[in-house]
Amino acid sequence: MDHDSTRALRLIVTGGGTGGHTYPALTAVRTLRARLAMSGRSLEVLWVGAADSLESRVAAEEGIAFTSVAVGKIRRSSNPLKTASPANVRDMSRVPLGVLQARKVISRFAPDVVLATGGYVAVPVGVAATRLCHKPLVVHEQTVRLGLANKTLASAATGVAVSSESTLDLLPEPVRAAAVVTGNPVRPEVLSGQADKVVEALGLTGFDRRLPTVYVTGGAQGSQQINELVASLQPWLLERANVIHQCGPDHVETLRRQAASLPPALAARHHLTAYVGPELPDVLALADVVISRSGAGTIAELTALGKASVLVPLATSAGNEQAHNAQHLERAGAAFALVGEVTGDRLRDTVGPMLADPARRTEMAARAKAHGRPDAAERLVDLLLSVAER
Repeated sequence: MDHDSTRALRLIVTGGGTGGHTYPALTAVRTLRARLAMSGRSLEVLWVGAADSLESRVAAEEGIAFTSVAVGKIRRSSNPLKTASPANVRDMSRVPLGVLQARKVISRFAPDVVLATGGYVAVPVGVAATRLCHKPLVVHEQTVRLGLANKTLASAATGVAVSSESTLDLLPEPVRAAAVVTGNPVRPEVLSGQADKVVEALGLTGFDRRLPTVYVTGGAQGSQQINELVASLQPWLLERANVIHQCGPDHVETLRRQAASLPPALAARHHLTAYVGPELPDVLALADVVISRSGAGTIAELTALGKASVLVPLATSAGNEQAHNAQHLERAGAAFALVGEVTGDRLRDTVGPMLADPARRTEMAARAKAHGRPDAAERLVDLLLSVAER
């Protein structure tokens, strides 16, 4: 390996399909670039992903060179016959093509290290890097249990980064030796929000700052389940709290109509929005309680910030991952997990005592923070550099 301290470090990053795989990779790239700049070095990055994907758009926005390879999505099923479905067989047949395309890309770019953050696209790239091009691979896993793609790659990886101590026990013995607990990279801007800024920016003049503020979110698209649960509790909730409700673009009209009958004093404490953009850090800073899904990225942000939360896992997430994430925090007293049949009554019985008792919220927030790893991106960069320079 060339150890010239002025030479640009060459990184291939792969992973995507969802924000959970894409944004940690982006945060790692930004953090690595900043770290190298401190010693006068630059970073040359190539993102290898699926064509017309979230990762292709994120790379373009960030000015990162991007190239695509063929990917095969494997649809998981507990029934082995379904796993051998025509769609899976067709898609699996694309994986060797993806591997050959990835080998060409890797040979041409000659990376010092490859970072894979999961998702189907990571498989052909990771396989080509380790088996065909003999390049060091670092695999980063965002969730408590290893995703399918990372499980495939971990045994051949030089370094494995996991987000939680409890993941270590789930790794095969040889992989465990190469594993480091880094946490899940959180965008640094999320950690520097200011509550007063968002009150001004969103014009939350009707908010009563003596009451707690609840932030409701179902992710970028919104969640019909969470929207309906919260709407069913509307007057009750607004008597006890201010509410910022990010509902997704498809649900705004319905919820606006429902809120139209609220008494003016309660309506003034209710802010409904399709989407929360750059003001998210400030919204999180203002929030005393968060009601949300429990994807890995959300969990990383809520714990890094130390927020009390009521988590309603997406039942259809791969490998029931969101339920595992939520229950993992609930066992530590760091969140409430509403799993299975979730009703408005159950949500009310969970959130009511939290709104009534500030000490209860503070205790849960402290336990959440104990699980947080705000320096996860820096730890992942430590691992990448140590692997690249071996």
